[in-house]
Amino acid sequence: MTPSRIHRLTLTHFRNYRAAGIETQADMVALVGHNGAGKTNCLEAISFLSPGRGLRRATLEDVADNEGDGSWAVSAQVEGALGLATLGTGIDPPRADTTVSRRCRIDREPVNSATAFGDHIRMVWLTPAMDALFMGAASERRRFFDRLVLAIDSEHSSRVSALDRSLRSRNRLLETRNYDDHWCDAIERETAELAVAVAASRGQTAAKLAEMLRTRGEASAFPAAQIALDGWMENALLNETATAVEDRYRQILRDNRPRDAIAGRTTDGPHLTDLQVIYAPKSMPARDASTGEQKALLIGLVLAHATLVAEMTGIVPLLLLDEVVAHLDPNRRTALFGELAKLGAQVWLTGADPAAFVEIAASGAIFDVENGRVAARR
Repeated sequence: MTPSRIHRLTLTHFRNYRAAGIETQADMVALVGHNGAGKTNCLEAISFLSPGRGLRRATLEDVADNEGDGSWAVSAQVEGALGLATLGTGIDPPRADTTVSRRCRIDREPVNSATAFGDHIRMVWLTPAMDALFMGAASERRRFFDRLVLAIDSEHSSRVSALDRSLRSRNRLLETRNYDDHWCDAIERETAELAVAVAASRGQTAAKLAEMLRTRGEASAFPAAQIALDGWMENALLNETATAVEDRYRQILRDNRPRDAIAGRTTDGPHLTDLQVIYAPKSMPARDASTGEQKALLIGLVLAHATLVAEMTGIVPLLLLDEVVAHLDPNRRTALFGELAKLGAQVWLTGADPAAFVEIAASGAIFDVENGRVAARR
């Protein structure tokens, strides 16, 4: 399997980094500094070297340095599935008469989108914002799971976005008092096709991840989870043909037009799917577990997913772990470093306390971050 690694990272006018660079050959890379120094900003910059809106889901304009001209750039020399390559992304200075669009390049040649980066590297991340995942809204768990699917299927984000656009088009049409049935038929045909494609990717990933979690069992220091998707379409596709499910959903959309017109939204479909997670050691919903149990469960879920990505794609994903080790006791911290080493991934970690990374100091690389500046610790 091919590990995804970053050898050199360059940030220009990104968040609080006017200009910064990091070079490393290490598998474990720790960014250490006080709160607000820019540690998470660095991980966010790396996350833009994958499809989507990055680990904070920020807009393109929001990540630009406040003191710059509105442009920003992230570039990295990576070693991945196709060998060494230079990936770059960013935006030009915004203009009042144009829409801001993200530019993506591989070896300085333009590519259509960040989806192309998936041919080189895959990545998985865990941030403090995910700590409330099991207690939050279904939309957050759905977005989290879609990110897991995306690490395996780099086209998934494009299909989810296309489905959202199709649903919005249908909703706008239903707002018209005397909408055209033929137009509705056409939109619903497209919506059903996209919905089945999205649901199929989710269902396949969920089934494989559930099996991976069962296989890991007691081999991991982190608690096992049982997962399932609460969505009729994803589950139906496990036993029915895509054509049959597509026809059924198209009929549901047609039958629901009056109700959806009143509601102002589409009331059935994979855009409402939820992720169910059971804390296996106690056979209870993850939302009922303690805060510490939920944190450990989430780490175990991400580690299992990273292993699945490697098995399914042949590419060991890059891991971005933001403020993860600070909340672990010494035994769990040692166990985490051990599992990460076994995975064979390059891992970028952040933390405020240098003592949390003593175990990796000999073999890893530790960088001090302060006010948008990064320097290797000596």
